[in-house]
Amino acid sequence: MPTSEHIPYLSEARLAGLGLTTQDVIDSIEAAIRGCEQGTVWSAPKAVIQPGDGRYMMAALAAADEPPLLAVKTVILNPRNSARQLPQINGLVTMLDSETGLPVAILDGNWITAVRTAGLSAVAARRMARPDSSVIAFVGCGVQARSHLTAFADLFPLRQLRLFGRGQANIDSLCELARTLSLETIVCDSGEEAIRVADLVVTSVTYSPELVPFLDADSLKAGAFAAITDLAAPWIKPQFAVLDQITIDDLAQEASLPNKLVPPEHVSGDLSGLVLGKFSGRNHDRDRNAFIFRGHALGDLALSGLAWQKSLAAE
Repeated sequence: MPTSEHIPYLSEARLAGLGLTTQDVIDSIEAAIRGCEQGTVWSAPKAVIQPGDGRYMMAALAAADEPPLLAVKTVILNPRNSARQLPQINGLVTMLDSETGLPVAILDGNWITAVRTAGLSAVAARRMARPDSSVIAFVGCGVQARSHLTAFADLFPLRQLRLFGRGQANIDSLCELARTLSLETIVCDSGEEAIRVADLVVTSVTYSPELVPFLDADSLKAGAFAAITDLAAPWIKPQFAVLDQITIDDLAQEASLPNKLVPPEHVSGDLSGLVLGKFSGRNHDRDRNAFIFRGHALGDLALSGLAWQKSLAAE
C-alpha cells in the first residue's frame, strides 16, 4: 500500500498508454452501476461552487467495497485559462482505500473526465441509438469530441462526420482523427446544419454564463440519438419536449440540484435504470432520444479503479 511519502501519480500519458478499450470502459461503468444496486458501491451528488466570475468548481465522490476504493474528482473550469495557454478545464482524481482511508493513487483528472464522459455516453448509446447509425455530428470540437468519436467509432458503422465549432485548432484535430478512421468529414457553418441529418449527435460546448442557446431539438432527424454532455447549455430547453425519450445520468443527483438539466416531466429515467433494464432505451426506430447529463461519480470511480488495476498489472 502506498504511503503518504510516496503516492503514485498516473499522468495523462501513462493513462493513455494503458490500452483501455471502449468495451473495457463500458464494462467498468456497468459493473459499478450493478454494484450500486447491490449495495457495494455508493456515490454522492456533485458539489459545485460558482464564484460568479466565470469559474465553475466541482467535486464528485464515489466509493466501492470491491476493490476497496474511494475516488474524489475535483475540477475547475476557468475560461481565462485560454489566455494563459492552458486548457479551460483541469482536475485531479484522488483515490483512497475505502476500508482503511490510506492513500492509493492520484490520477490526471482531464484524461479521466474525457474518457469517462465518452464511456457514459457509450453506455447510453448502446441502448438508445439505432445500431445502424452511420452519420455522427459534433457541436463543439474539443477533447470531449475526440474521446466520443473514438468511442462511438467502436460501437457504430460510422461513415460520415459533421462538425461545427469555433476553435480552428480543435476543428483541425477532430478532422485529423476522422481521417484516421476513414470518415468523410464535413465542416458546417452552423450547429443546425451539423445535426439535422445526423444519426448520432454529440454536443460538448464549453460552459459560459454568456452562452445563448442555439440548438433546437426539433432539428434532430427521425431516429436520431443525442449525447448532450455540456449541461445542455447550447440547447433551447423548452424544445426538449419534442423528444420521445430523455435519460439523465442520476435521478438522485438531479433532484438535489436547483438548476435542472431538463424539466423533470420529460425524463424517462436515469442511466442506472437503463442499464438495469427498468425501462427500454428505444421504443421505435423513428424515436428521437437523448442522454442529457452532468457527469456521474460512479463513472469516475469505475474508470479510475480500472486504470489503477491495469497500471498495477503492467508493472
